[in-house]
Amino acid sequence: MHWRSHVSGLAFSFLFVASYFTNKFVLSVLKFTYPTLFQGWQTFIGAALLLLSAKLGWVEMSRVPRSTALSWLPGSLLFVGNIYAGSRALSRIDIPFFFTLQNSSHVVTYVIVRLFHREKTQWLKVSGLCLLLLPAVYLPLCDPQFDHGGYLWALCHLACVGAYRVFQVNHKSPSLSDIEQHCINYLFSVLLLGLAAHPTGDITGALEFPSLQSHTFHCGCCASALLGFLLLLATVRLKRGLSLEHFRVWRFLSKVTAVVLSPLVFHMEMNSASLLCVTVSHIGESLLLYLDRGSPP
Repeated sequence: MHWRSHVSGLAFSFLFVASYFTNKFVLSVLKFTYPTLFQGWQTFIGAALLLLSAKLGWVEMSRVPRSTALSWLPGSLLFVGNIYAGSRALSRIDIPFFFTLQNSSHVVTYVIVRLFHREKTQWLKVSGLCLLLLPAVYLPLCDPQFDHGGYLWALCHLACVGAYRVFQVNHKSPSLSDIEQHCINYLFSVLLLGLAAHPTGDITGALEFPSLQSHTFHCGCCASALLGFLLLLATVRLKRGLSLEHFRVWRFLSKVTAVVLSPLVFHMEMNSASLLCVTVSHIGESLLLYLDRGSPP
């Protein structure tokens, strides 16, 4: 049983790193910066493969009542904000800095929870959150390739991630499985991003994209969609086979792996101050992992 959990964890880590690297390649190297189309494509393929897998009996997904689906729509809206803003930010910010900013979404989650649920302050946890927040605040001041727009989109991204985490925990319909939640998210994303593609100018821009007929671009887009779907399946499998605490550890290790390997794959500039921000942020996340053992996500 132990070796199976390790294999599932390693598969998750591989897909996590490969998915982020593929997205970064398409967004930053090929410079396909049209998120309504790129994320719309990924969610369309994800939804189609999920429905096909359910039809073939490969994944368990029951029929979702309309009222339950409608009650989940606020979460789907946050999901769209998450992937849209995340795509914008990742196209302009290096992966180690992106994760450093994303880590501070835990601060957003904590603030929202404290606004609605009065509980005793855990000062050690507050210290851990400060280790996430301070590097994210200081990082724009020491990033050698600072991009104002990229950091604004990262701010939107981490706000949506933090709010989605709270909504997911407090949603009143526990009958929705992770697969069903993601299926609703994907279908809603396809609809919303499809409607937004023309007003945002993404369709016009994509038609003028220099690498539109490139096989490298086509392979990158296909790989990003397939890896995203496989990562979802690996995530669900890992959550079912392990405790939530161990799943969080694997996710943390995957992020650290991506941070370490990123400079070897992509060109990036990093000074000692920005490196310190990345390091402190992930130390803070590891402290939160230790303090939040056995708590909800």
